[in-house]
Amino acid sequence: MFDTYDDVVPIEDLMEMLDIGRNKAYELLQSGQIKSFKVGKSYRIPKICIQNFILTKVQIPLEEHE
Repeated sequence: MFDTYDDVVPIEDLMEMLDIGRNKAYELLQSGQIKSFKVGKSYRIPKICIQNFILTKVQIPLEEHE
């Protein structure tokens, strides 16, 4: 899943990966639904956190995906 993306992505890639807008992306990050960290003023999102978010939303145990 998302093999073409780096292991840590900027918010623009998150928006592309989930096909969402900037406001929704920031909402997911600020609410903690998708874990991230900041470098300066920019969010960086581990790809695994995006995958975990998706799998949680469709209620697939993480062990089944690995």
